[in-house]
Amino acid sequence: MVWPMIESGLNTSKYVLQPWYSLRLLGISTSCGHTRTQSFLCRMAARRIAQSSINWSALAERVPANQKSSFGAFKTKSDIYVRAVLANPECPPQIDWANYKKLIPVAGLVDTFQKQYDALKVPYPQDKVSPQVDAEIKASQSEIDAYKKASEQRIQNYQKEIAHLKSLLPYDQMTMEDYRDAFPENSLDPINKPTFWPHTPEEQVGYKSKEQLDAEAQGHH
Repeated sequence: MVWPMIESGLNTSKYVLQPWYSLRLLGISTSCGHTRTQSFLCRMAARRIAQSSINWSALAERVPANQKSSFGAFKTKSDIYVRAVLANPECPPQIDWANYKKLIPVAGLVDTFQKQYDALKVPYPQDKVSPQVDAEIKASQSEIDAYKKASEQRIQNYQKEIAHLKSLLPYDQMTMEDYRDAFPENSLDPINKPTFWPHTPEEQVGYKSKEQLDAEAQGHH
C-alpha cells in the first residue's frame, strides 16, 4: 500500500515530516535521520521496481492493429503513474523518537510531536472505478460465452457440410445430372425451374435488386 495522498499527487512532506522540520528549527541536527530515511527509500524503491506486475508484451500480442496507438498511449500513462508511485516509500519512515527525546531539552515537546505523528491518518480515496470494471468484465464474459456457443454450432454445421462434400463424387467426375442431384438449389433445372439466358438472377422475371427490396421494406413502415 502506498500513501493515498501521494497517489493523489498531493505534497505530504510538510505534514508527514513536520516533526523533523520543527526539530531543525530548534537547532537540532537531523542529518542522521535523513540519511537513514534516504537509505530506506532506496531499498524500498529497488524492491518494488523489481516486482513485475503487468506483462505488457503478452497484452500487446492481443491488441488489434487498429488499437495499437491507444494501447501505446495507455501504457505511457501507466508508466508515468508507476514511476510517480515508486518515487515515494510504500510506508511512512520510522522516527527514532527516543533519540530526539535525549537531544531536546524541552520537556514534552517530542512527545507532543510523536502523538501528532502517530495520530495522522490519511484517508484512502474511495474506489469508484472497480465496480464499473467488474460489471464490464461480467458483461464481456457473457458475450464471450454466447460467441463460443454460436461458434460451436457453426463448427458442427461446417463439419456436416464437409462430411456431405466428401460423400459426393469428385467434381471432375460429375455429369450435369449428378451436379443437379447433389446441388439442386444451384443447378439449372429447365423442366421444373426454367430460366432465361444467361440464367443469372438479374435476368429473370420478377427479379428485384437489394435497393428495391429495401425501398419496399421502408415503404411498409
